[in-house]
Amino acid sequence: MSAAAVAVAIALSALACWFIVDKQLYSQVKTDLVSAPPAMVGKNLNLYANPEAALAANQPRPGTPEFSGAAPRDTQFVTPNGVGLPPGSNRAIVIKPEDAAAFQLKPGQYIVRDGHYTNGDPALVRLSSVQHVSQPTVAMVATPTQPIEESLQGLAILLGAVSLGGILLAAVAGRLVAHSSLKPVDQLTDAVEHIARTEEVGSTIPVNGDDEIARLSTSFNSMSTALANSRERQTRLIADAGHELRTPLTSLRTNVDLLIRSNDTGRPLPPATKTKLLGNMKAQMQELTVLIGDLLQLSRPDTPKAGPNLTVVALHEIAGRAVERAKLRGPGLVFETTVEPWYAHGDAAGLERAVINLLDNAVKYSPPAGTIEVRLQQGVLTVRDHGPGIPPDELQYVFDRFWRSPSSRQLPGSGLGLSIVAQSVREAGGEVTLGPAQDGGPGALATVRLPGGPAPE
Repeated sequence: MSAAAVAVAIALSALACWFIVDKQLYSQVKTDLVSAPPAMVGKNLNLYANPEAALAANQPRPGTPEFSGAAPRDTQFVTPNGVGLPPGSNRAIVIKPEDAAAFQLKPGQYIVRDGHYTNGDPALVRLSSVQHVSQPTVAMVATPTQPIEESLQGLAILLGAVSLGGILLAAVAGRLVAHSSLKPVDQLTDAVEHIARTEEVGSTIPVNGDDEIARLSTSFNSMSTALANSRERQTRLIADAGHELRTPLTSLRTNVDLLIRSNDTGRPLPPATKTKLLGNMKAQMQELTVLIGDLLQLSRPDTPKAGPNLTVVALHEIAGRAVERAKLRGPGLVFETTVEPWYAHGDAAGLERAVINLLDNAVKYSPPAGTIEVRLQQGVLTVRDHGPGIPPDELQYVFDRFWRSPSSRQLPGSGLGLSIVAQSVREAGGEVTLGPAQDGGPGALATVRLPGGPAPE
């Protein structure tokens, strides 16, 4: 494509050059022809029926001038009665029917046209009126243009050769440049085909320079790395989920086997033992239900597209409902609540789940008869408990999936609650942090900031 564009450009340039030279040469010849002095005819002018006859009969007669003034270039005179040539003329000009209009020209006027000599050679002809004693006469002065045409033909050959050479050189140079420039594209294509064939995401290609190809290569490397990280997170999530599911499933299987074995052997379990066993199975089923719900919540995309679930939600109402549910889970705890109206855009169910998870976390780690402070002011929701707090070296992991502090692994939970909080808040365009209490006292402080306003928009 590039070679074709260069070929067209060179061909158009050569053609334009040829036309410019053609115009300049003919313009110069025409200027010289127009500026030539006028021919003057004498009294004795031999007339013939046509230029060929005049040329055949014309014989130079030295010492008997027939004209006053010089006969510039090739000249012939035309009258209504015939054609005459100056002595010694060896070329005659072909007369056209429209040349009769020249008899009406006034002195100083002229007509310039393309013409030919009687032998076929091309010429540029000037027609003008001259005075003659007996009849109107037209002087035809011609300049041969054969040298110009020969020069233009030579120029055409030269321009054609130069154009052909330029096109070939451009094609070779374009191929070399394209091969060098598109090498990163070939590498990118190979990498994409390799990923499509082997499904091994994470492959990258070297990036050289800062042009568009380099930007494309950088974007591909970023995409490939992101896909590799996504697959790694997916694999880790599946592995962690399998590990978390294995414990309750194993316990359930053990309890079910124990019940079946007691019935098969005819040795029924004592009622108290059976009741305790069934209670454990129910608790394990509830744990499985919560864990599966958490996994479904986390399986959603991290940044979903705006849709019908993203609406204006009253965060203060969500906080109020979450506090009421938390009171049922921690009946011996004291809840200090200060809630101001605040409206945000987000998924109402997801945000409510996030607030409930924060309160459940506070309830879980609060001491008996402890206090949980819940504040919602200017779009900032804070939940503070008075429990043991979080060690500083563990703060960076609190929002990771399935992460649980070594000191709290004996407590119920899957380690997904805070991950769901982070995801739900991020989907609503906000941010969440968890750290020690700001007053230096015991406990942890969770802070959620959501964009919005005190009135619905």
